[in-house]
Amino acid sequence: RLGGQYIREGKIVPVEITLALLREAMEASGKKDFLIDGFPRSADNLSGWEGAMTDCADVAALLYLETAEEVMAKRIMSRSAETVAAGGVARADDNPEAIKKRLKTYHEATMPIIEIFKTRGKVTTVDSTPAADVVFKAVAAFFDGLSP
Repeated sequence: RLGGQYIREGKIVPVEITLALLREAMEASGKKDFLIDGFPRSADNLSGWEGAMTDCADVAALLYLETAEEVMAKRIMSRSAETVAAGGVARADDNPEAIKKRLKTYHEATMPIIEIFKTRGKVTTVDSTPAADVVFKAVAAFFDGLSP
């Protein structure tokens, strides 16, 4: 399968392959509305998207779930502990040092993309600090606002 070898080897799948897989899934679905989680995450991703996908998809909106880094780190570590407690295996990058690196990458690579979408008037920010049910209501309202 396209991209599988990269994943098995722990490598980042090239943007061209990611976009080909997205396009294939979108076309096969027969649908016209999609939620794409966590993409684009970098300038390379955005450039690839704008070069290969604008003929078949328009980014209607970007939902930005915002909270403090301390909250994110605590939630990641809680998720990891719950996974292990349930008999699963924790992700290799669910540790304080790796989380710091992931957040650094996020600030350097992803935040500039969010800022680009802000200048385009496409970003809706939801405070994800409150309890899950509160955040869910805010996110549901966001999606309700997208409906035709």
